[in-house]
Amino acid sequence: MTANEARIRELESEITKRDNTILMQQNSINDLKRQVDNLTEILIQMRHDKFGPSSEKTVKSDDGSQQVSIFNEVEVEADSTVQEPFKRNAKGDIAPRKKRVRNEMIIGDLPTEEIVLSLDESELVCEVCNGKLKPIGREVVRQELQYIPSQLKLVKYVREAYECPACKHTDNPYIIKTVAPTSLMNHSLASPSSVAHVMYQKYMQGIPLYRQEKDWERMGILLSRATMANWVIRCAEDYLMPVTDYLRRKLLARDIVHADETPVQVLKEDGKKPQTKSYMWVYRTGNDGKEPIILFDYQPSRSGDNAATYLKDFKGYVHSDGYSGYNKLTEVTRCGCWAHLRRKFVEAIPPGKETELRGSFAVTGKEYCDKLFAIEDDLKDLSPEDRYTQRLDREKPVLEAFWAWLETVNPIRGSKLAKAVSYTQNQKPFMENYLLDGRCSLSNNAAENAIRPFVTGRKNWLFADTPKGADASATVYSLIETAKANGLDVFSYLQELLANMTDWDHTDEYLEDLMPWSEFSRSQCCR
Repeated sequence: MTANEARIRELESEITKRDNTILMQQNSINDLKRQVDNLTEILIQMRHDKFGPSSEKTVKSDDGSQQVSIFNEVEVEADSTVQEPFKRNAKGDIAPRKKRVRNEMIIGDLPTEEIVLSLDESELVCEVCNGKLKPIGREVVRQELQYIPSQLKLVKYVREAYECPACKHTDNPYIIKTVAPTSLMNHSLASPSSVAHVMYQKYMQGIPLYRQEKDWERMGILLSRATMANWVIRCAEDYLMPVTDYLRRKLLARDIVHADETPVQVLKEDGKKPQTKSYMWVYRTGNDGKEPIILFDYQPSRSGDNAATYLKDFKGYVHSDGYSGYNKLTEVTRCGCWAHLRRKFVEAIPPGKETELRGSFAVTGKEYCDKLFAIEDDLKDLSPEDRYTQRLDREKPVLEAFWAWLETVNPIRGSKLAKAVSYTQNQKPFMENYLLDGRCSLSNNAAENAIRPFVTGRKNWLFADTPKGADASATVYSLIETAKANGLDVFSYLQELLANMTDWDHTDEYLEDLMPWSEFSRSQCCR
């Protein structure tokens, strides 16, 4: 080998090493770039989760902003073009009859007080001839809504005793006393209306007990939060839990159930630290054309065994999100949630970049989901049978195109898009099961909407003190949400339950008469 050949081989070896080094460095740069992209994506998502709107809707406000502020609600919601009920025009004329009828529906059948503006007797004198004036007509100048603060009164049950005068001086005097109604709690001021008010304020209005304590004090009653908590727990255990147990049996006999769960913190729970998460589970009936039932169940963990135990005797369709714990359900057909799947693709789109990134994998995945929801909106008024047929004709081709498209997606590992694709592939066995029955739903939004009032209330009271309190909360939330879903006035329904369950005869027939859809409940508690 000549010196030149040796030199050439040496140079070739150096070039190969250099090329390998460049390739290694380029791979390293690409890896670092992917890490930066993923971290940037995470940072953008975290910022959006903290400061951006929680809704996944893409509709923007008039000024193009998607940010909604809770601090300037008055300024945002104010609209000078919106007319109040019975609004008059500049000439003082009442609005047209059509408008007036609509406003009467808004106002409702309120008690009315009429204030007549009359002249004093001494003022009924004509300034021209000094004759006496007489009334010739009236006109309504304006109408106002008057707020009357709630009032309290102390109700005393006085029992009378009776004797027979003829037997009074015998060895067997005859004396009877009238029977007093059964009290909610012995040696307590609690009544069906007062306990129902506490429950309504806490669980319907989201007002924690310490704030209610101040309201009672303002009305002149020193009612502590501990007393109110005792009322809620005792009445829930003694009177309301039998109702929710009966509702659960009713739910398990149905064909379709939606399920979801959300964290709740319980401070004093055996074997757990106060910071440990517990969970509130929700189960509700589906779109089967029957009376809606919504039930909450407190459990110390998120284990799928909780759902399996609660739905032990259920055989039908279960709608849920992608949580693997629901895989423990047996003898059921699981239906996946396209709203959750869509959410994964929405999260893969940088906020505000959807139009700019139209045609990208993330936007395309979202558009497939939007297409399915648009078709579902067209089918919402059909019968289950017709909906079943239309879904096969219109949605099945969209689903086939979606799965074929998904095979072409090759996202960057660790990216939001990769997570969306992985989630979709894992959930594929459940995502088309809604096609099996026209009563099934495309999403699990029914359960998410049912659990939302609990999540909102949790922001006010933050945690439960004990498992008993959490169980009581689950019971009251169940009755409130079921009453709302059946169109009842919540306070009236809670009051009627507490008033009638004190003398419960422990039969299903008695409980059936207290169901939110019963003739009795609708006659007493309709809005």
